[in-house]
Amino acid sequence: MRLDGFGIFVKDMGKMIRFYRDVLGFEIKEPEDTKNVYLIKDGTLFMFYGRDDFEKMTSHRYEYVKGLNGHAELALYVDTFEEVDEQYKAAVDKGAAPVLEPTTEPWGQRTCYIADPEGNLIEIGSFGRPFEEREPK
Repeated sequence: MRLDGFGIFVKDMGKMIRFYRDVLGFEIKEPEDTKNVYLIKDGTLFMFYGRDDFEKMTSHRYEYVKGLNGHAELALYVDTFEEVDEQYKAAVDKGAAPVLEPTTEPWGQRTCYIADPEGNLIEIGSFGRPFEEREPK
């Protein structure tokens, strides 16, 4: 078995599409009233599912966290510490909710956190070298 991708169950598809497209730069081509978004981001399948549609499909009701969601994170990597700071500022300036300002951690990673409009946590981080060399030393 191998990881194919991941999905986020969304309440407001239009708002989430606008955030990931306009704030984070994801190439989402679907209209804002679509039921599902499927896109490949850096070789990984990334999906949005409408909550109501998913519940109808599975014949189950689910509970959803309101506010900041501490169940998971979406991690984005940039090559330099400077880019962490720049991307954080750009995302917050465009409306992302700030969670943790850029910080250099004891293990050598510069990291920060923002949240999307539905409270999902997004990390922007770097080990100060290209993605292919990102493993901690």
